[in-house]
Amino acid sequence: MCGISGEARFDGAEPDADAVTRMSAALRPRGPDGEGLHRAGWVTLGHRRLTVIDLSDAAAQPMTREDLGLSLVFNGCIYNYPQLRAELAAAGHRFRSTGDTEVILVAYAEWGERFVEHLVGMFAIALVDHRRRQLVLARDRLGIKPLYLAERPGRLRFASTLPALLHAGEVDTDIDPVALHHYLSWHSIVPAPRTILRGIRKLPPATLRVVDADGRSRERVYWRPDYVRDPARTGLDAGDWQEAVGDALRTAVRRRLVADVPVGVLLSGGLDSSMIVALLAEAAQHHLQTFSIGFSGRDGEAGDEFHYSDLVATTFDTDHHRIHLGDGDLVPAVRRAVAAMTEPMGSHDVVAFHLLSEQVARHVKVAQSGQGADEVFAGYGYHQPLADVPRHELAEAFAGAFFDRAHAEMAEVVDPAYACPRDASRELVEAHLAAPGADTALDAVLRLDTHLMLPDDPVKRVDSMSMAWGLEVRTPFLDQDLVALAAACPPAHKTAEGGKGVLKRVARTVLPAEVVDRPKGYFPVPALRNVDGPVRDLVTEALAAPAARDRGLFRRAYVEALLADPDRAQAAAGSNKLWQLGLLELWLQTHRIG
Repeated sequence: MCGISGEARFDGAEPDADAVTRMSAALRPRGPDGEGLHRAGWVTLGHRRLTVIDLSDAAAQPMTREDLGLSLVFNGCIYNYPQLRAELAAAGHRFRSTGDTEVILVAYAEWGERFVEHLVGMFAIALVDHRRRQLVLARDRLGIKPLYLAERPGRLRFASTLPALLHAGEVDTDIDPVALHHYLSWHSIVPAPRTILRGIRKLPPATLRVVDADGRSRERVYWRPDYVRDPARTGLDAGDWQEAVGDALRTAVRRRLVADVPVGVLLSGGLDSSMIVALLAEAAQHHLQTFSIGFSGRDGEAGDEFHYSDLVATTFDTDHHRIHLGDGDLVPAVRRAVAAMTEPMGSHDVVAFHLLSEQVARHVKVAQSGQGADEVFAGYGYHQPLADVPRHELAEAFAGAFFDRAHAEMAEVVDPAYACPRDASRELVEAHLAAPGADTALDAVLRLDTHLMLPDDPVKRVDSMSMAWGLEVRTPFLDQDLVALAAACPPAHKTAEGGKGVLKRVARTVLPAEVVDRPKGYFPVPALRNVDGPVRDLVTEALAAPAARDRGLFRRAYVEALLADPDRAQAAAGSNKLWQLGLLELWLQTHRIG
């Protein structure tokens, strides 16, 4: 797990090594254990290292194999690297290290651009093929590892975070009106390839991009489940699907144990993280370290779920760490979390993940987490009703359940200088829901949630907050084989029992009933959810700051109306419209944009 950066030049000039060095310095938290720079003619590569697999210098990056004519920087973990290494060795290849980085290089030498299809894991890759004079960029199937791009005539820069590209300089930092429309529509989600800034894009998940030395490039999507029924599984009943999902999840959890350091678990006490603990215990992982976080309650709303996390920790005899933070800790934590955000993220549990990761990183370098299960297995409240919606009414029903604002409301929110003239968010959702494949309406919704929304909400949230502390978080529910299996599973098995039915059936074989049958939980942070107390003061200050007034993103009348009537600020999926506005301004000001 690491931070990567680089620059390619297409105009005959030398890449700016100082710019790459600045990007690499900005990525230090992601890789505190080492650094490297490699100049390869028209491409310069930078790397920050977090040692997890092969702790020796032989696995340091950038890695070059002169005999193969290849150089590489890579962020992530290839879980099947031992199997690939054995297969490649049998084909006649030799290795100089014992980790996964060199396996990627040799896999490319053996299979060319199709190498990425052999990789099981999470990754962002930048590989230089010196003989073909090509730069190959790739991102994992679910977008767990980020890769940001900044292109100008004659030059391409890339990095693991958006702020790293800002440190390199010469970036168009104007606000992208379409991205702003998405941000305000979907509780701060801006799907790839856009970001909130016009001059920075991100490589979409499951995408391979090949860039020639003259600047020409091409992209292809190398993986995309169809969300249709598999004829080979016709006739499977609920018990058969339970067995198949249970086996796939066990494989996913075991895969994510590959490491030369201990692996812990972020234990919220919810179904998903509790299942990971149970399955690790089943796999004979003794004295597992688990971590939970809680906050002060507010107006009858609990600020922690320690009852459930304690129950799971006791049941499986884990080395459990319970972390409690008061309101006095929150505002400084918000500021630190905003500084760590690679993009503005309005989910109220971002701060919780940042604080939790800080504590976890003191004990382990790697942890497993339950992110993704709701999107993959229909765990959100809107999934069940949408299963019965006629296909031609699906976009309207999804918008009613998921959107924070209709397009018509945008005119009240955004200054005309930043307004998007069309309903770009509705158009994008309609296009995804209508795309080929997806047998049913719910199949189409789960495909949209998993492959468009998820990479830029919970996945991005976990990566940026954990890597800010040099903590590698692995997500078994986003295992490519498990996701593909779930996509083929009839929706009725997923919507059963109020959602995630097939998972709950698996869980009943390994967890106490009280954990399986509990109400759906979340990372509760009441002060952020309600934007009250010191958090409200912080938001008010940000929206009234000179930088905000000079930028003029939002209409003052709208901001004042939300401040005057907090109930009006509540939006879909528990988000808060006032927090969205304040968070965006805080992020822009923190990163000195505009």
